[in-house]
Amino acid sequence: MQIITNTDLKGLKLVARGKVRDIYDLDDALLFVATDRLSAFDVILPNGIPYKGYVLTQVSKYWFGATSSIVSNHLITTNIDEMPAAVRPYKDILDGRTMLVKKAQTFPVECIARGYITGSGLKDYKKTGAICGISLPAGLVESQKLAEPIFTPATKEEVGAHDENISFERMKSIVGEADAEKLKAITLKLYATAAELALKKGIIIADTKFEFGKVNGEIILIDEALTPDSSRFWRQAAYKVGVSQDSMDKQPVRDYLETLGWDKTPPAPELPQEIVEKTAARYKEIMEILVK
Repeated sequence: MQIITNTDLKGLKLVARGKVRDIYDLDDALLFVATDRLSAFDVILPNGIPYKGYVLTQVSKYWFGATSSIVSNHLITTNIDEMPAAVRPYKDILDGRTMLVKKAQTFPVECIARGYITGSGLKDYKKTGAICGISLPAGLVESQKLAEPIFTPATKEEVGAHDENISFERMKSIVGEADAEKLKAITLKLYATAAELALKKGIIIADTKFEFGKVNGEIILIDEALTPDSSRFWRQAAYKVGVSQDSMDKQPVRDYLETLGWDKTPPAPELPQEIVEKTAARYKEIMEILVK
């Protein structure tokens, strides 16, 4: 499968390039093309990761199906032959990495569920004893499971800017109290359901991020769902409390970049081929574990 970091589909209207996805407006729907672009620390890297867009699409498709009884989602089809005629000439580029989705009025927040303490949550906790204003017991250590999952929203910033963890109270001021409460409840239910399913396959979902929108007044799940880009996946068999876990995602990239003294602003450094291949293998492995 060829590495695709950008698309230029003549005859289709490109409306956005995100960190990973190119989005085209098809009038009644949107075309989400998951490229092989990779971002780290909210900066797009120069290298593409083989199979990455395919993995993100297939994993999202699986979870959209597995969670549809909890909340509806924006997926219409991933079958290019079922998409509008203008899309079909690009089947060789798009097949496996593309979703036709409903248009939605998006909420300008990211909805994050955390079942374990790690990452930015751990940094927040060490400074304040809380995550996004949620006080936690003293003495928690890296990778420790929380007594119960917590909801920690974040702002959704433009490409190149860093998302900011915010309190639930601030989220209410952004989206309104009623919708904030609904989004929190849906997020925690999605996480609990997915975490249980994944654990049966030997995978711990430490935390995950969801995005939501509204269609005809109904809240639906949009963007991607429980992918290696939006979640931390840990092998249950290797899990140990008190140490950083070897995440099944772009962790090799993060680890490599942390050795460079890079200031985490554009332009990002080129990745060695060894890191590219290691990362691609992790994406493919988690897909093969989950999507079966």
